Amino acid sequence: MSASDPRRDLPETDDNFSDSGSSTSDELDITKDEGWEDVEPDDDSQPIVGLFSADVYPDVRSMLKETKEKYNFDLRRIQKELDLDFLDTIKLVNYVRSEVRAGNTKPDVSSKDIFQDEIYMRPVLEDDALLYSLDDLGEAEGEGETSASNAEKRVLELQEQLERLQGQFSEYRLAVQKSLDDQLSKEDDSKASTQKTTDRLQEADADYFTSYSYNTIHESMLKDAIRTDSYRDFIYENKRLFKDKVVLDVGCGTGILSMFCAKAGAKMVIAVDNSNIIERAREIVYDNGFGDVIKCVRGKIEEVTLPVPQVDIIVSEWMGYGLLFEAMFDSVIYARDRYLAPGGLMVPSHATLRIAPLADPDFVASHISFWNDVYGFKMSSMLLGIHDEAQVRVLPPSSIAADSNLFLQLPLHTITKEELSFVKNFEFTLKEDIDALDGFAVWFDIFFMPSCTSTIPENAVPADMQKLGFVAFTTGPYGPETHWQQVVLLINHGKKEPAPLKKGQVIKGQIEYRKKSEKSRLLDIEVKWDTEGESGKQGWSLQ
Repeated sequence: MSASDPRRDLPETDDNFSDSGSSTSDELDITKDEGWEDVEPDDDSQPIVGLFSADVYPDVRSMLKETKEKYNFDLRRIQKELDLDFLDTIKLVNYVRSEVRAGNTKPDVSSKDIFQDEIYMRPVLEDDALLYSLDDLGEAEGEGETSASNAEKRVLELQEQLERLQGQFSEYRLAVQKSLDDQLSKEDDSKASTQKTTDRLQEADADYFTSYSYNTIHESMLKDAIRTDSYRDFIYENKRLFKDKVVLDVGCGTGILSMFCAKAGAKMVIAVDNSNIIERAREIVYDNGFGDVIKCVRGKIEEVTLPVPQVDIIVSEWMGYGLLFEAMFDSVIYARDRYLAPGGLMVPSHATLRIAPLADPDFVASHISFWNDVYGFKMSSMLLGIHDEAQVRVLPPSSIAADSNLFLQLPLHTITKEELSFVKNFEFTLKEDIDALDGFAVWFDIFFMPSCTSTIPENAVPADMQKLGFVAFTTGPYGPETHWQQVVLLINHGKKEPAPLKKGQVIKGQIEYRKKSEKSRLLDIEVKWDTEGESGKQGWSLQ
């Protein structure tokens, strides 16, 4: 599954926030300098960890001041505008800290209803001094910077020194980040470059799981009746397969598939997810009376410890755009090889990938030519790189100029991770005259078979399998719309006028799937094609 907006451009968070503080804050902790023990301020203020960083401040006033100036977040103003009492303010602080830790540096504080969940009564930071200083917020607001004692002046001097060091460190980090951005596209086998790349991939991985913390993506998936009904129908129609079995749900999300399995009679369901949604799933499970059957586990399947050595069934909704975007299937393969008992069942059991030629001048006009005249203004600069990006759109069947070609079968019980990067051949025969070959459409089909030894016909389509009584669905343009839609690869003809093609003309080519890098969740697709005399080659990024 995939969602685009929350996945990109989120800041580093995981390593900067921990209950015990980061190495950065240790290096900048000037309270360890000689002479600090001689300074005894008149008040009992404690060092405060920043709301949006791991920076440590000598008191509430200085933390709130910088938070307001640097991050445009005025805690006192929000407290007044939302009429927050003491407990509300505690929830606000923990809500902000949890959002920042999850990578969201602009948490929504438009209403106190957003952070009324009792989970925000639990401190995000152990011994969070800010929570013990909330009574001082009003006092902090009225504090002046005059009439300071010698000790207070010393504190301010040390604070300034700390701020200078923090500023220097921030500048250093920005410089390092810029250098990293510049170098990521270049191949460099040195140890330093490898470490930088690893850090960037870890950040992207964290962003991926963060994106699944938001309600919108789960609402989209649950409302996709083709998707959700297919899982439900297979599980309920095959209760004999689930009765008294141990089931592993990889990437459980809200827990809907786990509850299907529990309702079908599973003895135990282990629901694993590495995003914050697992907390909601745990509540949902208990609210529906499955707390004694479904065990919710937070973490990556590669890192968690399950309560059993083997499972009888693995159920997972792992499919992304173009099937393999997000690389979640890598984790499902790991779970299969590590935990699935011999003869165990994968749900779903098979997937296939299809490609077809696209001829749709209206689509091209809507998404490409559109930029040449926007309300009478020329915006052709928006076309820069537009053909390099794969689009995810719903296409009408009339856009497809030939029967699709199945270019990859994925038997989930046996396929390996290495087989997910590939080059496959395709061939089409045009079923109509077209003015131009505008691009290609890619989609996938999913099949649910009742045994690890079950097979599907070589060129199977879901409609035919459904007639035989099996559960299957397509994400292609000839079936009901799903949230996966289709992947559209538009050809960049440049200034060259594309040639018209005739009915019966054959298009041959190759399609390649490959990851951006070894541990990346992004996908690169390349297509080579030949239209009986005219050939082309182009690559697209799906991200």
